Amino acid sequence: MNKFTKFNLMALVVGFSFLYVPIILLVIFSFNESKLVTVWAGFSTKWYAELFNNQSIKDATWVTIQVAFISSTIATFLGTIAGIVITRFGNFKGRTLFSGMIYAPMVVPEVIIGLSLLLTFVALAMDRGIFTVTLAHITFSMCYVAVVVQSRMSSYDDSITEAALDLGSTPLKTFFVITLPIIMPAVISGWLLSFTLSLDDLVIASFTSGPGATTLPMKIYSMVRLGVTPEINAVSTILVGLVALGVVSAALINKYQKQQTSPQT
Repeated sequence: MNKFTKFNLMALVVGFSFLYVPIILLVIFSFNESKLVTVWAGFSTKWYAELFNNQSIKDATWVTIQVAFISSTIATFLGTIAGIVITRFGNFKGRTLFSGMIYAPMVVPEVIIGLSLLLTFVALAMDRGIFTVTLAHITFSMCYVAVVVQSRMSSYDDSITEAALDLGSTPLKTFFVITLPIIMPAVISGWLLSFTLSLDDLVIASFTSGPGATTLPMKIYSMVRLGVTPEINAVSTILVGLVALGVVSAALINKYQKQQTSPQT
């Protein structure tokens, strides 16, 4: 077994510092009294109070929550079906194509996805707004739900379903009474993941949004172009907290799921 050397420790510290020190500084300076983001003038929460008086930020936040909730819910429904189909129906005709279409949004650059969706909406003469942003977020987040559900279904014990069917249960009742409760932690994890991805998206929303459909990341980006202010640090801190909460919740649910499905010794 390889020893944990000083070089490995140094590389680990440098790597984590590069990733998280800027975020930590952003959170710290969101409580800065001064308007200068690089000069500490004392602890204050006034910039968080300013957010509640900024109507444009509140409107962008409401749009973001609407889009995230609706898109993650629909994406979870479609992604769960896709994950079950890929796992339970074997090597059906067109399985490779179906799997490739499900996983494609995970590897295609967001710019390409956003541009292709924009061209589609223009060709269909659809007015861009909350509806088009929601459709776009469903498109790219559904695949993540499918992956999470598929990983859970790969260890699913088919004998449980077969026993229920042998006892006279219908396939539909078996799914809702037995299968769905067993895979529910994966479904919830997929919902949280897609919700987090929707909250965090900037590129795809920029291509597919329209008047009155400005999301919070888009608002933050437009504010940063005029200069970074403590108010931006405050709203960014809130967004980071929401994303971190979703990621941690999904991780805890997955951990609980593994503990429940691990063999008893």
